[in-house]
Amino acid sequence: MNRFNNITTIRKKLSENKPSIGTWQQIPHASISEILGQAGYDWAAVDIEHGSISVDQLPDMFRAIELGGTLPLARIAESKQKDCKQALDAGAGGIIAPMIDSAEQLKTVRDSCRWPPAGTRGVGYSRANLFGKNFDTYTEEALSPLLVAQIEHIRAVENLDEILQVGGLDAVIIGPYDLSASMGITAKFDHENFRIAMKQIISLCEKYKIPCGDHVVDHNPEKLQLRIEQGYRFIAYSTDAIFLYHNSINPLTN
Repeated sequence: MNRFNNITTIRKKLSENKPSIGTWQQIPHASISEILGQAGYDWAAVDIEHGSISVDQLPDMFRAIELGGTLPLARIAESKQKDCKQALDAGAGGIIAPMIDSAEQLKTVRDSCRWPPAGTRGVGYSRANLFGKNFDTYTEEALSPLLVAQIEHIRAVENLDEILQVGGLDAVIIGPYDLSASMGITAKFDHENFRIAMKQIISLCEKYKIPCGDHVVDHNPEKLQLRIEQGYRFIAYSTDAIFLYHNSINPLTN
């Protein structure tokens, strides 16, 4: 699979105001990755922040996702240079950066994801370029991997004007649980203040023409469709663990 072709396809969709739907993996096993990669999503994000996933597991998980023609992304543990480099070198086609709450922080992440002269990421042979075999063709991807910022704190909402003007940002995705927690209303998604914050985010994204995304955590196609109708365009649908749980409940005990 040519990852950069998938990155380009996703960018084209977003530029045409079409939704790009992906999913989330927290269970640390390549067989789960392979199933998600075959499930028809544009991308699948390996959740290194909340999943018990080690760096040495990433190459096999990313390979398995790619078998289905799906772009592997990494939701890194922290928005740090080391996290960006390790995930991208292992073969992620892009980064979902958690807890972005300032433009300067996002610029640091962006530069940490890109080879010079576009950024500061170290250049070298890695699994991403088949340990040098695809070095030349990988260069284009290494200069511009997909970059998504997670808006997960009320500080990020307050600084969103500046964040959305950072060059190279492909999309933002809201982390509803962390955002509501930062407002003192954890998981109270119907609370008026939370609704106001959500509207403010999507309004500013429309102003700066940056696709706005959300994580539809529930295994609920109707909620997914509602988010699309509301204008969200980069959407994570549920998680592997939630899919497994909802489809494995004993029907005779409920």
